[in-house]
Amino acid sequence: MSQVRDILQQPERFAAVIPGFRARAPQLDMAEAVESALADRAVLVAEAETGTGKTLAYLVPALLSDGPTIVSTGTKSLQDQLFFKDLPVVLKALGVRRRVALLKGRANYLCPYRLELNEEESRFLSRETAEQLQIVAHWAGRTSTGDLAELQQLPQDAPVWPWVTSTADNCIGQDCPKLAECPVMKARQAAQEADLVVVNHHLFFADAALRNEDITELLPSANAVIFDEAHQLPDVAASFFGESLSTRQLSDLCRDAVSEAGQSGADVPGLVHITSAVERAAADFRLALGEDGRRAPWKDVSDAKAVQESAAELITRLALLEEALQPFQKTSRGMDNCLRRAGKLLDTLRRLIRANDARSVYWFENFRRSVMLHATPLTVADAFQAHRARHQCAWIFTSATLSVAGDFSHFIERLGLGAARTLHVASPFDFRRQAVLYVPEGLPMPDAPDYTRQLVDKMVPVIEAAQGRTFFLFTSHRALREAAQQLRSLSLPYPLLVQGEAGRRQLLDDFRAKGNAVLLGAASFWEGIDVRGDALSCVIIDKLPFGSPGDPVAAARIDHIRAAGGQPFWEFQLPEAVLTLRQGAGRLIRDHRDRGLLVMADPRIVQRSYGRLFLGSLPGMTRTRKLDVVQRFFHMLATESSDHESDQP
Repeated sequence: MSQVRDILQQPERFAAVIPGFRARAPQLDMAEAVESALADRAVLVAEAETGTGKTLAYLVPALLSDGPTIVSTGTKSLQDQLFFKDLPVVLKALGVRRRVALLKGRANYLCPYRLELNEEESRFLSRETAEQLQIVAHWAGRTSTGDLAELQQLPQDAPVWPWVTSTADNCIGQDCPKLAECPVMKARQAAQEADLVVVNHHLFFADAALRNEDITELLPSANAVIFDEAHQLPDVAASFFGESLSTRQLSDLCRDAVSEAGQSGADVPGLVHITSAVERAAADFRLALGEDGRRAPWKDVSDAKAVQESAAELITRLALLEEALQPFQKTSRGMDNCLRRAGKLLDTLRRLIRANDARSVYWFENFRRSVMLHATPLTVADAFQAHRARHQCAWIFTSATLSVAGDFSHFIERLGLGAARTLHVASPFDFRRQAVLYVPEGLPMPDAPDYTRQLVDKMVPVIEAAQGRTFFLFTSHRALREAAQQLRSLSLPYPLLVQGEAGRRQLLDDFRAKGNAVLLGAASFWEGIDVRGDALSCVIIDKLPFGSPGDPVAAARIDHIRAAGGQPFWEFQLPEAVLTLRQGAGRLIRDHRDRGLLVMADPRIVQRSYGRLFLGSLPGMTRTRKLDVVQRFFHMLATESSDHESDQP
C-alpha cells in the first residue's frame, strides 16, 4: 500500500480538522496517482469530478514529497482559499512542518517607490484619487505584507491602484531605492525558500514568458508543478506566449516620464508637449479603429487609410518621446526606466502593426478610452512543451473537466503533453437520485429571432416550481439583457440579480443571502462558483456554448485547422463547447446533500447527432422532457424538506 493511501485511510488524522471526514475511493485513487507521478517526475492529467476531494488528493502527496512544489490555481480567490483554508488544515492533519508561501502578481502588492513618487505629485490627481492615496499611505505604515487584499475599504476598481502599484514596465527592479522594503521582493524571496508555493495561472505563465527572455525567475526551480483548474491553461498560456500592447501603457509612460523628470530635476525640453502629443495620437488611433467593444482581426482594418495614418502618427510621436528622453538617461533610475520602456513599447507597436508572423493571429479590441493590440499564437503546444523540457520535474494537471466523453486527447494536444498518464475519477454523488436533466419540448432552434423570448416564457413555470433559487446562464450578454428585461416585466416574486448591475462577489453574496433569487449570468458565472445547499436548486443553460465564430482568435484557429486538412468543428469547436457545458452544469450539485434541476434548453442536444457527445459528457442524471415531471420533482423536494423540518427537536 502506498504511503499516501495509508495516511488517508487513517480517519483519526483528519476527523479532528475536517468534520465528518472519510476517505473516498476516487480520492484515494487520485492521491496514489499523484504520489506516483511525483516520484517518477511524470506528466499526469487527472480529471476529478465534483465531490472527489481533489484538493486533498494532491496536497497530501505534495506535502509529503521531497523538494519544492508549485501549486497553480485558476483564480486569485481560489489561490487564497487554498493557502488560507486548505493548506493549514492538511498540514495540521499530517503533523508535518513545511514552509509554504503565497505569491501573487505584482499588481496585488503595494509599490513603496511609486507611492512616495505620486504622493509628491498628488496635486495633479483628482480629489477622489488623492483621498484614496492618503488611505493607502496610512495603511502602508501598518502592513507587514503589502498585499492590497488587506485594504477592504477601497473597491477593486479604485482609481488609485495604478498610482501605488508597479507593472513589469515601470518597475525599476534592483535599482529601486525602496528595494529593501518592497513587498513584491519579500513575497518572491519567501517563495524561493518555500517547500510549497501557491500561485495562479496568470502569474505562472507571466514567469514562463519572462524566463524565455532570460529576464528574471519569479518562481523557485521546482520538483513538481500542480495545476488545479487546469482546463483554463490553453487560453491563459496563449495570452502570455503571445504579445500585446495597450494605449493605456503609453499613457502610463507619459505620466511617469513627467513625474520622474520633475523629481529628478531633468529639464527635458518640451516634455509636456511631447507626451501630450503621444496621448493625442493614441486617442486618435483608438478612434480610427471604430466603436467601443469591438474585437476584430487586424487585417480587417490594416488597409484603411485612417488607421494607417493614425498608426504612423503614433509611431512617430512615440519615437520622438524616446529621442527626447535619450540625453537624460543617466539623470535617475526612473528616467532610465522610462527610456527603456519607450524603446520597448515602440518595438512592440511596430511588430504588432506589421503583423507578419504567420504562426500568430493579430487582432485588436477597443475600449472606451483605450485600445489593445494582440498577437496570439495559433497553438501553444510547442512553446509549452519547450518550457516543460527546460524543467524536468513532475507536471500534474487536474480539473473536473478535462475530457470529452472520457477522451483526453483535445486537452493533451492543445498543451503538447505527449504521452501523458491519464486518470479519470468519477464523482461519488448519486446524480440519478440528486438531479434531473430537463430538455424542454417546443423550443425553436437557437438562431430563431425570438428564441430568447420563447425560452423565458418556457422557463417561468420552471423558476416558479423551483421557488426562485436559479442560475440562468447565457452564452451572450445580448441574450442576458433581453431575458432580464422580459423577466422584470413579468414581476415574478423572486429577487432578480443581473450580471453587470453589481460586482460578481456582491451578486453571489446577495444570491446566497436571499435564498430565493434568480441570478442571470454570462461567461464568468459558468465556472469557479460554489453555491451549496437550497439557495441554488436550478441551473438553466440557454444554448450549447459554442464559441462565437466572430471571435478573431477562434476564427483564425478554425481557418488554421481547415488549411491543414482538418475538421475544425470536430477537432476544436465541439470539444471546447463540451468542456464549457460541463463547467456550467457543474454549478448545480456541489455536495452530496444537494438536489436540483439542470435545464439544457437548446434543442440541438437531442436533435443533432453531436448532441450525444454533450449528453455523454454530463453526469448520469435522470432525464425528462416533460414539465410536469419537473414540477413533481420540486414538489417532492419541498415535501422532503418540510418533513425534515418537522422532525427537528
